[in-house]
Amino acid sequence: MLYTSYELAYAAISPARIAAGLGARFWRSPFNPAAQSWVGRSAAAALEVCEHAMRRYPKPEWGIDATTINGVEVPLTIETATSKAFCTLLHFKRDTKALAKIRGNDTPDPKVLIVAPLSGHYATLLRGTVEAMLPGHDVYITDWVDARHVPASSGRFDLDDYIDYLIDFMRMIGPGAHSMAVCQPGPALLAAAAIMAEDGDPCRPASMTIMGSPIDTRRSPTVPNELSKERSYEWFAQNMIYTVPAPYAGVMRRVYPGFVQLSAFLAMNSERHVNAQNDYFQHLVEGDGDNAEKHRNFYDEYLSVLDMPEEFYLQTIRDVFQEHVLADGKSLHRGRLVRPEAITDIALMTVEGENDDISGIGQTQAAHDLCANLPKNLQLDYIQPDVGHYGVFNGSRWRNEIQPKVADFIKMAAKAAEKRVPTKMAAE
Repeated sequence: MLYTSYELAYAAISPARIAAGLGARFWRSPFNPAAQSWVGRSAAAALEVCEHAMRRYPKPEWGIDATTINGVEVPLTIETATSKAFCTLLHFKRDTKALAKIRGNDTPDPKVLIVAPLSGHYATLLRGTVEAMLPGHDVYITDWVDARHVPASSGRFDLDDYIDYLIDFMRMIGPGAHSMAVCQPGPALLAAAAIMAEDGDPCRPASMTIMGSPIDTRRSPTVPNELSKERSYEWFAQNMIYTVPAPYAGVMRRVYPGFVQLSAFLAMNSERHVNAQNDYFQHLVEGDGDNAEKHRNFYDEYLSVLDMPEEFYLQTIRDVFQEHVLADGKSLHRGRLVRPEAITDIALMTVEGENDDISGIGQTQAAHDLCANLPKNLQLDYIQPDVGHYGVFNGSRWRNEIQPKVADFIKMAAKAAEKRVPTKMAAE
């Protein structure tokens, strides 16, 4: 009922949203003699803030059509490498002719699979992550599908399926590729790598970079970690899961709605968001177009959310945040024990933010303890001073301090992977 009520409420306020948009245009019209007065600017600003708050935010565009290498602009196209019901693997394919002119016959750039979180926001939240990696890497990313658009006939999607997807993507990209998990998918990537390592899969990644991730949330627990344990698994199943209504393609699918999670995000930092809206109003009144545009760009992304499949959400709550099965050596993938200690030649880098209030210090580092048989020369742990959760993979600290270290680590891992002994699976 909640999902249906939400849709009805949106439909009910649509006339008001349209009227607010028209009103803002009226007060800004060059034909309105009061447009440049304080009253006109204030009225237009107030109406725009209202319209912005009441609109629905579609999936953002990537907006990346080129990258710069050695001062030369290289065009790129975003292609679908492969597509599954719940995820599309995107490839940021740089123009080969332009690359050849810049690089000549040099060794091709390493392939990197960036695993975006399936946690409420779209993969475009990692736009800055992708942009910083593009000059020196051949980048792929998981673009998760909004579950409300996946027909119920496509079946379930849980954490086991998520791991299967990652294994399939690594095999599709091919041997020698590298992997990077941002936030939530760290445990899934570690599990996928462990399975591939134990099987001697020739397409197992050359390296894993795990950033701000809940490998073991008992270490330096944060507010979100504590909230996930205050309620029982049954409570989450009864209160956080709703049925997708018509006319969506996923009608009758059970999901954790994006608007429910967004409400929680906003409530956690309500004062900051209220102040941001007030600042937005003031920027509009003052004619500060640059800051107003920054506000719009941020909230267009932040308020654009997707629904998660019931099975994936609940299994993540139970296994990652409540029972810590991977950290305790009890994680099962389709009945098979996941053994991170089987990883012996997949280089591991962990990155944490000093001020991360989502994944506390030590939660990501726990991956090193689990990979007990991985040589120390293939391990690197890095803590970035003075950044929070999003600063780990976005912003100036990511571009100027973290990403260069990740790039150097990938180069090291690529050289180490060249010395791998052929596996039994590869021989077969």
